[in-house]
Amino acid sequence: MSQTLPLRARAEIDLAALRANVRALRARAPRAALMAVVKSDAYGHGMVPCAKAALAAGATWLGTATPHEALALRAAGIRSRVMCWLWTPGGPWREGIEADLDMAVSGLWALREVTAAAREAGRPARIQLKADTGLGRNGCQPADWPELVAAALAAEAEGTVEVTGLWSHFACADEPGHPSIAAQMDVFRQMVAYAEKAGIEPEVRHIANSPATLTLPETHFDLVRTGIAMYGVSPSPELGTPADFGLRPVMTLVASVALVKQVPAGHGVSYGHHYVTTDETTLGLIPLGYADGIPRHASGRGPVLVGGEWRRVAGRVAMDQFVVDLGGKKIPEGTEALLFGPGDRGEPSAEDWAQAADTIAYEIVTRIGTRVPRVFLNEDPDE
Repeated sequence: MSQTLPLRARAEIDLAALRANVRALRARAPRAALMAVVKSDAYGHGMVPCAKAALAAGATWLGTATPHEALALRAAGIRSRVMCWLWTPGGPWREGIEADLDMAVSGLWALREVTAAAREAGRPARIQLKADTGLGRNGCQPADWPELVAAALAAEAEGTVEVTGLWSHFACADEPGHPSIAAQMDVFRQMVAYAEKAGIEPEVRHIANSPATLTLPETHFDLVRTGIAMYGVSPSPELGTPADFGLRPVMTLVASVALVKQVPAGHGVSYGHHYVTTDETTLGLIPLGYADGIPRHASGRGPVLVGGEWRRVAGRVAMDQFVVDLGGKKIPEGTEALLFGPGDRGEPSAEDWAQAADTIAYEIVTRIGTRVPRVFLNEDPDE
């Protein structure tokens, strides 16, 4: 959807801001290629339009978590390099091979499955070996690395795989000075050196995520993977605001006020009456709720710009709606309520909502549900 319509609510996605963010991130890592991470529907922003905009701005790789996300990019006609990393046994390995995906391998079970699929497909699989350098999630432990490297080299000799990359992921790059950053870098260098000495010739080596791209140039290697920063959200308030890094938030969440009414003092508002009016006042009904991704944990705290002033969620966020106390002010139904955006009109940010819900801004933008249409601004017909 590309035009602004009189909708219950909408998430406006500024593709010009996204392109500018990609260019700013490329400038932060001028000697590395850039992977635009578009997993989880581009962090809630709309995967295909965001992927195309990122590529137009100079990204040369796309990254997804699941193979089905990666295959959806191919189905949309996107032919750039696409890497996906969250595989489970029985995954669509052959489809990934035939779609020219770069597929992460973290253990021998995955290598066995991908090589079997390559034999069936009659062509080699492009794989990237993931090292667990200290995050403790996906990836191969250092103790198991020699066995995985040896098996990958044997598969290369057989012609069933091509090892295109060696990579890992930081645990605490969003916490400046955390000792695990240097420790993981040491382990990564050692594991890469071992693999290369054994005979692996990777096209790319990469470990830098958004915070590392922004603040740790020594981590950039051949490729940086930028996720949340590409969407103009700071990966950590401790690192700086989006503006500090030359980034602009891409998503603006807007709702149309559904009802304004006057109520007396002592009137309960929403489930449980956790909010009771202290004086005669006016209430505004905002037609968004936790089914749309508005965090219930922000009940009583979530900020909204409505009628030119910041208001807070009054009482509990319900499934489809919440209420704000307008303090006696009367505004017409249909008035725009701005939940978050870049701040041009004085509206809150995704970080403001994150603080209200005791979470991170990643979650705020990613959780906006499918009932909220994405309206794409500044589309380029050539993308």
